[in-house]
Amino acid sequence: MLSVTRLSKTFPGVRALSDVDFTARAGHVHALVGENGAGKSTLIKVLTGVYRPDHGEVTYDGEPVRFATPLQAQRAGISTIYQEVNLVPLMSVARNLFLGREPLGRLGLIDFRRMHREADEALRGLGIRVDVRRPLRELGVGAQQMVALARAVAVDARVVIMDEPTSSLEPREVRTLFEVIRMLRERGVAVVYVSHRMDELYELCDTITVLRDGRVVHTGPLAELDRLPLVAMMLGRETGEVRAEGLTRFSGSHDTDDAEPVLTARDLTVRHHLRGVSLSVRPGEVVGLGGLLGSGRSETAKAIAGALPTDSGRVVVAGVPVRPGSTAAAVRAGISLLPEDRKSEGILPGLSVRENIALAALPGLSRFGLVDDARVDRIVETFVKRLRIKAAGPHQKVGELSGGNQQKVLLARWLALHPKVLLLDEPTRGIDVGAKAEVQALVDELADDGLAVLLISSDTEELIEGSDRVVVLKDGAVVRELTGDAVTEGELMRAIAAVPAGGSDD
Repeated sequence: MLSVTRLSKTFPGVRALSDVDFTARAGHVHALVGENGAGKSTLIKVLTGVYRPDHGEVTYDGEPVRFATPLQAQRAGISTIYQEVNLVPLMSVARNLFLGREPLGRLGLIDFRRMHREADEALRGLGIRVDVRRPLRELGVGAQQMVALARAVAVDARVVIMDEPTSSLEPREVRTLFEVIRMLRERGVAVVYVSHRMDELYELCDTITVLRDGRVVHTGPLAELDRLPLVAMMLGRETGEVRAEGLTRFSGSHDTDDAEPVLTARDLTVRHHLRGVSLSVRPGEVVGLGGLLGSGRSETAKAIAGALPTDSGRVVVAGVPVRPGSTAAAVRAGISLLPEDRKSEGILPGLSVRENIALAALPGLSRFGLVDDARVDRIVETFVKRLRIKAAGPHQKVGELSGGNQQKVLLARWLALHPKVLLLDEPTRGIDVGAKAEVQALVDELADDGLAVLLISSDTEELIEGSDRVVVLKDGAVVRELTGDAVTEGELMRAIAAVPAGGSDD
């Protein structure tokens, strides 16, 4: 029904897709999986007319096509349900359901009575009972996602693309979604299903395509692929390597067994994201957070740092409870978070290196509203030298620096606060090999100086090399903790794939 052949797409400095072949067949559910940066979103946007490919061919229902806009793709019969609901919150549920195809009366005006009746019927068919006249924004996120699903089904689509559709749904809504997907399959609709949840993939999907670094590394029937080899493909490891006994950690660990934890998180729960996550980190220890994309790693770090409000649970630093849901309280307690997305959540590209480094420390560097410029200069000079930040000078805009040096500027900002706990979310993503080695060495040095470090990385080798212990997450819950000789790539992947310790993937 929908296929691409030798598809390539390049952005400045990044080859997002390289010679990708992909086919969605009528009456089949095709899983599309891969870690961050694998190319899933880019492929979906090419299929739906958001991007034009540089090379390759897109075929729809046997004919070559080049959709110029998402609207063209939708009118041709391709519907997409995104992870983030992309409807109009100020409009009513019914208007959202019929947006762009409103039923008209004799005078060419919208027939609201008919629209409300048909919207109510469409939603009841999916087990959703809401007042369709209400603004969409008054519904919960899960209900909004179900409205997006109802819209996709109602347009008589021949291809439905679902991008992480269950991320905001309650168990009852998930069951409804699965029933709808099976109904679509019976109707002969081609379903492309993007998800990180393996249980869902094995329950729903007929075929699977694995992307890594913009390339297809596997396509075939999902029933013929065990979980452990699937995890190995996604993470860039050979299955034989995963089973090998010799895959142990590469670096020496820090001796922290006798120390009391400086950070303790207990039963952190966030609806749809975390389910009772508990962990601790001692001074001078690096604890890794392992798991696939969507397992709850970043959410755990944000919950600890107060950036993600929790429904329950507590965080304690050096024996003192931290007020939940407050980044200011977390910073005062000694917690610093280096976020995964440095461009949108970290650096201020229009400000200078000096301003970016001093930003978090400014309250302590001023009196009566006046900043002590001399102290700021000393701090900036100290960290530029210590972290070997390469810039034309402290007044150069940070947006002009390389990715590795931007990451070092962020590190400097939080180290200037002299934190007790440092949360590092993908600290080496998107930086070159040399800068990566420098950041890794710096993390090890900080731990040697007594800092408690929580490390998140999708690079399994980096996680194993840099961690004393690894807490493994899956679907928002801790499934295993690796310590001592069990801190290996093989045991990490077995835990992610839910294979018993030391067992096979059979």
